Amino acid sequence: MEKLSFVGKSLPRKDALIKATGRAQYAADRDFAGMLHAAAVRSPRPRIKILSISDKAARRVPGYVTLVTYKDIKGVNKWPVVMQDYPFLPQGEARFAGETVALVVADSARAAKKAAALVEIKYKELPSVADPLKALEKGSVKIYGKDNIVSSFVIKKGAVDKAFEKAAFTVEGEFSTNYQVHAYLETQGAVAVPEADGGMTVHSSTQCPFYVLDAVAAALALPYHKVKILQTVTGGGFGGKEDVPALVASHAALCAAKTGRPVKLIYGRKEDFQSMSKRHPGWARVAYAADKNGRITACRVKYVLDGGAYSTLSPIVLWRGTVHAAGPYKIANVDIQTYAAATNKVPCGAFRGFGQPQICFAQESLIDELAEKVGVDPVQFRLNNLLAPGDKTITGQKLNSSCGLKEVVQAVKRRSGWDKKVLSPKRQGDVVTGIGFSATYYGVGLGAKGRYLDRAGAFVNVYKDSSVTVNVGNTEMGQGALTVLAQITAETLNAPYDSVRVEEVDSSKVPDSGPTVASRTTLMSGNAIIEAATPIRERVFKTAYDMLIAEGADASKPMLAAGGLFSMGGKVVDFKKVAAGCWDRRQKMSEQGWYAAPRTTFKMEDGQGDAYVIYSYSADAAEVEVDLRTGVAKVKKIWAAYDVGKIVNPRLAMGQAQGGILQGMSWAMFENLVYKNGIMVNPNFTDYVIATTADKPEYDIIFIEKPYAEGPYKAKGMGEVPLIGVAPAVANAIKNACGARVRSVPLLPEKIWNEIKKG
Repeated sequence: MEKLSFVGKSLPRKDALIKATGRAQYAADRDFAGMLHAAAVRSPRPRIKILSISDKAARRVPGYVTLVTYKDIKGVNKWPVVMQDYPFLPQGEARFAGETVALVVADSARAAKKAAALVEIKYKELPSVADPLKALEKGSVKIYGKDNIVSSFVIKKGAVDKAFEKAAFTVEGEFSTNYQVHAYLETQGAVAVPEADGGMTVHSSTQCPFYVLDAVAAALALPYHKVKILQTVTGGGFGGKEDVPALVASHAALCAAKTGRPVKLIYGRKEDFQSMSKRHPGWARVAYAADKNGRITACRVKYVLDGGAYSTLSPIVLWRGTVHAAGPYKIANVDIQTYAAATNKVPCGAFRGFGQPQICFAQESLIDELAEKVGVDPVQFRLNNLLAPGDKTITGQKLNSSCGLKEVVQAVKRRSGWDKKVLSPKRQGDVVTGIGFSATYYGVGLGAKGRYLDRAGAFVNVYKDSSVTVNVGNTEMGQGALTVLAQITAETLNAPYDSVRVEEVDSSKVPDSGPTVASRTTLMSGNAIIEAATPIRERVFKTAYDMLIAEGADASKPMLAAGGLFSMGGKVVDFKKVAAGCWDRRQKMSEQGWYAAPRTTFKMEDGQGDAYVIYSYSADAAEVEVDLRTGVAKVKKIWAAYDVGKIVNPRLAMGQAQGGILQGMSWAMFENLVYKNGIMVNPNFTDYVIATTADKPEYDIIFIEKPYAEGPYKAKGMGEVPLIGVAPAVANAIKNACGARVRSVPLLPEKIWNEIKKG
């Protein structure tokens, strides 16, 4: 057993005190002398031709300063994210209701908002399309390219048609999922501050400061060394602060550049709903075939995401869904075709799970139907078909290491009392209780589609007083990154945990480390920190050894290093004294580290090859009660097991698991964003319902640690895994309880009630 002092321990969060006491400085808390405020002027309709924009009425508002339009953009009017089709500010056409078409600057936030409401947009409404499936039809209004297809992928393996012809059992079904709003507590915001040399410093609430750097430099036509991005304390992200903060920050920077003064831009909740990214709505037709022994022989999938008006991150979100579309099973014959369709609605982007929860809901619901047809218990059916070490995924990737899929499934089956509960759903009057199951796997990191971004840098500096600072390019947004990365640093250096401080990101101090997404922070930044800290560690350990010898330690005994102390033969020195000794010797006590994910072999032409470097695994069982009179369902308990490699901080991992489960359950049961005629009708927390603590199920969560040799202290990735399998487990439980198979998320009472009445 490897003896560790800090990794694997539930050490306190580094940012707990400032957040608990209200001292944390969010974007809205930043103030500067002479600061102005900005507010957005937004498109009123799904698609318009802009004829003119007038601030004549707005100029009468006391405190009004100026109007900013596309004419004030000195650089190229294309936001540099993936496909670069989204203008910073539209010149001739706005493509969704809520799109920012101009910005008003005033001396107060209230004046800016009042003036923005008075800006007159003269426009001609253009034909629009709201349904992604209709957008793909030949006769549809064309809003994107020749066919409204933002992106598409295929995975082809074996002979699918023949496998279906020979199959003893087949199932097919259509499933759909709705938007999910990130519901972060802190809305989008940024403060841009002009510098004396013509540069720009931006304080941004963001998951990816380097996307912000790219965008601000492009909009202002500035070289990168004249743009600095400082991440403020970020009040939640979940993917919603990956790409779009770059747009918000660019708007603030354009206003600051025009006025020559600091400008703050903070979104209200309604406009955050209307204009910022969401989880993509999804539609899927899935079919499975199995032989007489109940082995899955083939899978056919057509999967469509509603990308909204601009591409943003849709190509990468779609690709992850594509790779995982058949589920965590051994399947020799596969035909998967996926599309992201353009519509005149809010552009969609990253959300915890990143295109996988939508297709997981479809395929894990259908797996239950296939098991029923075969006549095998749903969990046993999964166990008979699950991927195991040595097996190949649908992309032909061989799973060589760190695969605890069967163990997590078996653990949840055992802990939930599955065998008894699934056969005899409880009934008390009109309330019935059932149980459902799901199993998933998750490619850690950005994978083959995002490999050019899959890198991370770190800078580790040990001061004369033995305190340690760490700069990385991945961000803290509530998930505990500052804490976990401090534990990894402390472990590597044998420095006291309390002496280590991980800074929020400053783009001038660390190289572009890609986005903080895809459960990659622990793996990527952790490895970069280890590379940076290792040469310092060697100097520290050599100095400690010399100091112990000088104090008369027995050199025949091994030197032990643990908990910030170095000991040998009855003598002890602490890290503080050793660090001072290193400085006395004029040794280098700061280093940079870099980690790039190993190259993958995936080919876009046929979807074959290694898609990700490593996978994490999960299993969920949900116990749900359903009122047969009303269709109202309540999730009573969730059992879950995860293989995410070594757990660096058990308490934080448990928090991630509980939060992910509740967020997945909320999407499954409640969250219902409604569009009518291209207009969002419920952009608020009154009418868009999310789960609260009152809806929280009982949790039974365990971790099965399958070490990943290439991970920092054998860790993989955790953040997104707990959400992915919740919705199908809940849907399967509803089916077990009352026979109602609901094929669309959210699983609203009226949908359940209608299915009960049919059955």
